[in-house]
Order: sequence, then structure tokens, then C-alpha cells
Amino acid sequence: MLEVQCPPGVTIGFVAEHWNLCRASYSIQNEKKESMMRVRGPCATYGCGSDSVFEINSLDGVSNIGSIIRKWNGFLSTMVNADHFEIRFPLALDVKMKAMIFGSCFLIDFMYFEQPPPRRMSR
Repeated sequence: MLEVQCPPGVTIGFVAEHWNLCRASYSIQNEKKESMMRVRGPCATYGCGSDSVFEINSLDGVSNIGSIIRKWNGFLSTMVNADHFEIRFPLALDVKMKAMIFGSCFLIDFMYFEQPPPRRMSR
């Protein structure tokens, strides 16, 4: 679970991961841990040759609110340590929910696209 604070020390919400066999699944929650939106990722997040799209939907799954897209940079992405994300949401969305979507993007990047640091051999 990711806690989003703004300003530091003031919790505005949480991003909770939900177990799913084949795709990323998260809920965006307010400061009272009440679910506000859902984020659903693709079946395969490695995205070789295509973008990885994480859809942001209403709780009932009917309305599409926006998306978090990790852009595939071609084979250049294997040589540089940089990811490019595109985040889409309605301009009129509450500013706290916009911040929560950005927090979701950080969590998704960390969970699926970052490599663990190399382990050092202890002597």
C-alpha cells in the first residue's frame, strides 16, 4: 500500500494493490481508505514492442476516467535507464484525485519497471 501525502505529513489518500492472477489491479482510496477509483493494468507489463496501458476506471468499472501509459521507447530503452509515462485524466477532476493518480504512476513504475539494485558481495 502506498500512502500519498501533500504537504508532507498530511495524508490525502492511499493506493492499494489487489491480488490478481494475470494483471495489475489497484484501488485509489481517499484519506479514510474508501475506494474512489480502480486502476487495471495489462496482462503483460513488460510491453516489448508496445505501450503498457493502465486504465483508470470508476468503481463500477463502467466509466473510464483516464489512464497511465508507460511509453515504449523502442530498442533504445534497453540502453538507457529512463522511462516515459503519459498520464491522462479529466481537467475538472479533484486536485487530490489528480495527485493520487500521480502516486499510482510512481507505484506502478516501482512495481513493474524498475530493476532492483545490484547486490554487493560481502567479504
